[in-house]
Amino acid sequence: MNEDIVIPIAFFGTVIVLALGIPLVRGYLRRQERLNALPSIDPDQTARLARIETALESMAIEIERISEGQRFTTKLLAERAGVHDVRPMLDAGAIRREPS
Repeated sequence: MNEDIVIPIAFFGTVIVLALGIPLVRGYLRRQERLNALPSIDPDQTARLARIETALESMAIEIERISEGQRFTTKLLAERAGVHDVRPMLDAGAIRREPS
């Protein structure tokens, strides 16, 4: 083959491959994005999440029961000590500073 004809044939061959390849690759990537965007929901995962939710709810109920018991105990101890205002004692998160 003549060297003068090889370069134009290679150029036009490349243009044809790019003209056909770019839309095909774009379509393939869009299809993959759509398939990956919809996560498949496994029935085992759904059941497991339901069990976790039930366990968390039961723990929350138990924690509330414990906190009620602590409030009751604090109230009894305050009454025994003769303190009338129990509310500041119940606020465990507050930082109290003594006046200087």
